[in-house]
Amino acid sequence: MRPTHRRLAATAAGLVLLPVALVGCGLTGGDDEPAAKPERVPAEEAASRSRERVQAYLDAMTAKDVAAGRSQLCALLHEGFDLGATGPNGDFADHFEVPTAAITDVRSGPRGQEVSVSVSVTAGKRKTTRPLVFTVTRDGGDWCIAGEAPGGAAPAGRTPAGVVPSPAS
Repeated sequence: MRPTHRRLAATAAGLVLLPVALVGCGLTGGDDEPAAKPERVPAEEAASRSRERVQAYLDAMTAKDVAAGRSQLCALLHEGFDLGATGPNGDFADHFEVPTAAITDVRSGPRGQEVSVSVSVTAGKRKTTRPLVFTVTRDGGDWCIAGEAPGGAAPAGRTPAGVVPSPAS
């Protein structure tokens, strides 16, 4: 019977020490270190960062600062921006002036934050106001403009002066 007692004592000791060993190895998910979770960005921060990026881009357009405009874009857009920004229809074309540009809405969209803007452009004596939508997303640890498209709707119940909602809105 003696070997049975030893076996029973060894099993009991093993069961007592097993949780201690598992905690030491980090296998029980103890509270010492939080589990690595994907970082969640609060909606307020996303909206704020998106607004900042687009406002910096609009300021660069107004000042004709191509480098500052480029720095607001995601790396994937740099080549296309370099080819077209100062071209005949580019945002930074010499014959365009941007007397006013204002953010009209920021909302969450399927590809990131969608920032609606109203941009007034003059070319010679002609003046027009166009709605644009910028898509802003997080690229690594930084926020950047991932797209620009014509159109966009004003916030519900409001239409900025001079902006005619597009048929798609």
